[in-house]
Amino acid sequence: MLFRDTITSVQNPRIKNFIHLQKAKERKEQNVFVLEGSKEYVQAITHNYQFAGIFVCPDLISEVHFKALSAGINHDVEVYPVSKEVFEKIAYREGSGGIIALARPKSHSLMDLNLNPNPLLLVLESVEKPGNLGAILRTADAAGIDAVIVCDPQTDIYNPNVVRSSIGCLFSVPLAVCNSDEAIDWLKSGNISVYCTYLKAAVPYTAVDFSKPSAIVMGTESEGITTKWIVAADQNIIIPMQGSADSMNVSTSAAVVVFEACRQRNFGKG
Repeated sequence: MLFRDTITSVQNPRIKNFIHLQKAKERKEQNVFVLEGSKEYVQAITHNYQFAGIFVCPDLISEVHFKALSAGINHDVEVYPVSKEVFEKIAYREGSGGIIALARPKSHSLMDLNLNPNPLLLVLESVEKPGNLGAILRTADAAGIDAVIVCDPQTDIYNPNVVRSSIGCLFSVPLAVCNSDEAIDWLKSGNISVYCTYLKAAVPYTAVDFSKPSAIVMGTESEGITTKWIVAADQNIIIPMQGSADSMNVSTSAAVVVFEACRQRNFGKG
């Protein structure tokens, strides 16, 4: 790591540029995304992300601790110590542990996924809320899902809110991004059964056999899944509800179905 002089002014060009990165267009043009927090930082290092710059606040984290967390990072990355005032200006949230970094996004192709012979996949169509995507990635990590496939996303998967709400699981969960047609063709060619959450012509999710290669498909809360997925489904599934609400938050629904699939797969194992 290459340590630079301490930045003490919010008018510093690097700080001004960092603030511009709040816009997805700027992040895309500069080919970077923002992550903050020691947990997220370590997760990104562990999963071989490359860094374009690191801002660290000595008032919030010691140099010894920072270097200990940074084991395995690319050696040519520049580190900018910043004052507490500057750090508070660029931080998205409180309690980020004194570390904010710029990292390079990875490509996320279906062809890059390395699946076991009996995969359990989660497919998200047109996900639009970064917080929901982050929460679902945490569920996928906790459940040991083989991969999450994001189709036709309406949000940047490297949005800072995705990084934050996933607590770094964005980096640990195998992830592919594609359009729905590509995903359907890929699933069918791999003989992976498609189970779509959809109210019509559906059976309770507990009645489905998830022990074979399976993909659970979730749509948006407002629109649900599109016709192409309904047609492609091997079976539509529903979460029966007892109250007056006719839907649940998509991240909650994903957790309910995913852990039922895990229960079935783990039943009888020691």
